[in-house]
Amino acid sequence: MPWLGRVFLATFALTLAIPAGALTLGAGVLLDPAFRETLGRLGLVGLFAGLTDLAQGLPPDMAAMAALAFVQALGLLLILPPVLSALLGETLGLRSFVWYGGTAGTLMALLPWLARGGPPPNTAAAGAEARLTTLLLVTGATSGFVYWLIAGRSAGSRSPR
Repeated sequence: MPWLGRVFLATFALTLAIPAGALTLGAGVLLDPAFRETLGRLGLVGLFAGLTDLAQGLPPDMAAMAALAFVQALGLLLILPPVLSALLGETLGLRSFVWYGGTAGTLMALLPWLARGGPPPNTAAAGAEARLTTLLLVTGATSGFVYWLIAGRSAGSRSPR
């Protein structure tokens, strides 16, 4: 039954790693003035327009569907990379913080590109996308590192001395 202890430890570690990634993402958005401005131009305008429409009588079920879609996208972005990194690391018995942080960070940074189907075209938004990719890389690396601190250091079998 030692695997049951690993499952509980991994679940606990992911329970702490995912919010750590969310906090890192929030801090990155709030602390970077250029990213705040870019996010405002690209994404928050639509959000504020939606809130204005909601205030003017948009049906509540449509607002609930929009909120659910946003939560699903954020959940996919924040949950999938550390969980995949943890599953692969635990299955292969890897103990390196480089594995957990690097894999989660790379997966999180690549998710928007994979969803779009490739790198962005050479446009004015390419610089903003590079900043977003860097922020997502740091966010994923943080969640992977927190997982490694709690559960990843003891993954796999111990080598005899």
